[in-house]
Amino acid sequence: MASAQKMFTTLLDGLIPRQKDVIVGRFGLDGSGKEQTLAALGERYGVTRERIRQIEAASLSFLKNKIKSEPDYISVLERGKMHLEENGGVMQGGAFLKYCESLVPGITANHVALLLEASKAFSVYPEDHEYQKFYYADKNAFRKAATFIDQWTSYLQDKKAHALAGKYVEYFDGFVKSKKIRRAEADHYMSISKKIGVNPYGNVGLNEWPEINPRTIRDRVYLVMQKKAKPLHFKEISDLINTTKLGKRAASAPTVHNELIKDSRFVLVGRGIYGLREQGYEPGTAREVIHRILKKQGALHPKGVILAVQKERFFKPNTILVNLQNKHFFERQSDGTYRTRTA
Repeated sequence: MASAQKMFTTLLDGLIPRQKDVIVGRFGLDGSGKEQTLAALGERYGVTRERIRQIEAASLSFLKNKIKSEPDYISVLERGKMHLEENGGVMQGGAFLKYCESLVPGITANHVALLLEASKAFSVYPEDHEYQKFYYADKNAFRKAATFIDQWTSYLQDKKAHALAGKYVEYFDGFVKSKKIRRAEADHYMSISKKIGVNPYGNVGLNEWPEINPRTIRDRVYLVMQKKAKPLHFKEISDLINTTKLGKRAASAPTVHNELIKDSRFVLVGRGIYGLREQGYEPGTAREVIHRILKKQGALHPKGVILAVQKERFFKPNTILVNLQNKHFFERQSDGTYRTRTA
């Protein structure tokens, strides 16, 4: 088949110069890829927007008849629609355009847009807050894809913990099987949706989950600490946020420290070092930590107290021993062990 340049030069033959200029401008076929507005073209020719719209409509009507009479154009459109139907009726813009390029070397999204606007053979959906740009065979295919996406994201809502723990694919496979559709078809459906995302650690899930799409500094702090699964200094946390590229703006150490102080999920375990409460770290002073440990484990020798406390805190042994000797709270027994003092 002819190249895109030759094919579309031939297609536009027969239009008068102003019609050709309007079509080239409106569909960005001048090599820039930028589509011009009715107002901009009207200003160039000294006419109204409505007059440009009329010229465009007349030109498209002429091109529609020409496309219907030329086997090459018919072939591209028929094969394009067939390819969509073979893949569930919808395809993400880039993937579909790649197929079109295998049919017509050099074809662009702007060329395809002109063919579709003139022929209405199938449709294109522009990118918005919910979908990537995609092509679809007909309204039924669009509805089917949208329904599948809505059902899957609804199904996933209460499975956050397990999905983030690595079960996303397992859940998705089971859901696809229950819907009795091909996995490749389901993958095409999901490729057009912005509801599912992947974080820098490779976790897949709903984009509304802060673990997938951390929008605030606090979300980013939590994600980094959850993945490291160990206490971190606030400067180390800010460095990890930036090197992992969580968010467009760099995270400063003071801002990170401020978020750590304000959120009860983060526990101070040493000088500038924080751990996650959900990973077993609990807030409290050295005395409070010792009290909790002795209350839970019973009497311990000083060495046992030091080891137990240092599993939770980066306290120096002397700091722990000084607090252990506080007679208002702890009592030394005859065997050298310490217990909490009872009232």
